Amino acid sequence: MSLNIEPLKSALADNARFLRSWMENPRGVGAVSPSGPMLARAMASYVDLSREGPIVELGPGTGPVTQALLEHGVPASRLLLVEYETAFCDLLRQRFPGVEVVQGDAYSLKQTLAGKVEGPISTIVSSLPLLNQPESDRLRLLDQGFEMMAPGGIIIQFTYGLFSPMPLKRHPNGSAFTATGSQVWANIPPARVWRYSRRAG
Repeated sequence: MSLNIEPLKSALADNARFLRSWMENPRGVGAVSPSGPMLARAMASYVDLSREGPIVELGPGTGPVTQALLEHGVPASRLLLVEYETAFCDLLRQRFPGVEVVQGDAYSLKQTLAGKVEGPISTIVSSLPLLNQPESDRLRLLDQGFEMMAPGGIIIQFTYGLFSPMPLKRHPNGSAFTATGSQVWANIPPARVWRYSRRAG
């Protein structure tokens, strides 16, 4: 009986890529290893496939959440990945043919996606290290995301912290956001998945 060690080799290679990227840019990468499969599947499970429009993933890294989204039933043609690191972009294009990969800054989402999406976005799935960024940048990301999203859409975000990485206070423009968090104990370390929606103020 032969043992298939290819998945293990791939996982070790991804961990090495993440560690190298983290050492080069700890503020931008924010983690020393990719999201675990349980966390990735938990994030993907909140995507409502009945909603029309593109599904945008922010900070896909080596692609564990991308893989979970495809396994959840998201067609490759509906998935658009926004990744800042060049090496990760090259890897994602190799691993997920048919999925569009855009290299750019997720915190300037409207500019990064200009001319890249047709119609309102359905859902945003994010693995960005939000707590490494100033609050103003996080709020700008929320505002841009919901501005580009169809009514009723959600932003799905994970964090290793206990509290929402997005501030939930009222914005100067009168809008606010609601959030629901779910714990994923099986991930190492344990993580929490947050779903954000817009609430009229």
